[in-house]
Amino acid sequence: MKIGITGATGQLGQLVVQKLKDKNPDAKLVALVRNPDKAKPLGIEAKAFDYEQPEALPKALEDIDRLVFISGSEIGKRETQHKNVINAAKQAQVKQIAYTSLLHADTSPMILAPEHLATEKMLQDSGIPHTILRNGWYTENYTAGLKQAVEQGAIIGSAGDGKISSATREDYAEAIAETIINDDHTGKTYELAGDQTFTMQDLAAEVSKQTGKNIEFVNLPEAEYAQKLQEIGLPEGMAKAFASLDYSASKNDLHDESGELARLINRPTTSLSQAVKTGLN
Repeated sequence: MKIGITGATGQLGQLVVQKLKDKNPDAKLVALVRNPDKAKPLGIEAKAFDYEQPEALPKALEDIDRLVFISGSEIGKRETQHKNVINAAKQAQVKQIAYTSLLHADTSPMILAPEHLATEKMLQDSGIPHTILRNGWYTENYTAGLKQAVEQGAIIGSAGDGKISSATREDYAEAIAETIINDDHTGKTYELAGDQTFTMQDLAAEVSKQTGKNIEFVNLPEAEYAQKLQEIGLPEGMAKAFASLDYSASKNDLHDESGELARLINRPTTSLSQAVKTGLN
């Protein structure tokens, strides 16, 4: 069995490759990436794979049996990019796809949802057997900036007291590996989120506990938070998108208590305390 992984050099993709190696050492893995040279540290075959070069995609997929389809990162371009990948997979007769969608994509008001839902529809129309993995938020989105937050004495954002059920990239990667290897998941859609629901106030309290310093959560209006993000170097478009997504959390758009992720990986998802510990170190 030969498994292709799109975006294999990304933060999620690298973990998927590792989990696939752990779960099925005999599987032949192929990194499908824009720059194959960057995939050399993965120790697997690598092929050039640019979502915006549709004419080259079928050849890259021609000997791929199963495809881990990690969604693109360019908001506003993904529907076209994903169409290119799905068309190429159909032409290359890929036998199975696991696609990383968005939590509650069919009902979510988040700005990311329409492109994911359109991709799900394209997969259904393609006739290719597939699994939809509706991933929630990455806990790393909150823990990556903790050292700076400790220096400033505050975590800032626009999530208010919204309930967040995030999980780590490693948790999601393990689920992706499970679903692409095991035929039992074909045709299913999973809502994936962490076991532990928390608020930003809970996050601040956990950081305070682990550092011995008083760290507060400061809630900002969406526009003000976007401005703060620009001040620390984010491009305007990205800052506005990130602030909008954070504000969505205030309305519980990132909350889910289905427990499907833990059942897929056959263990509890990573706790907030462990994720904070990792982020601080």
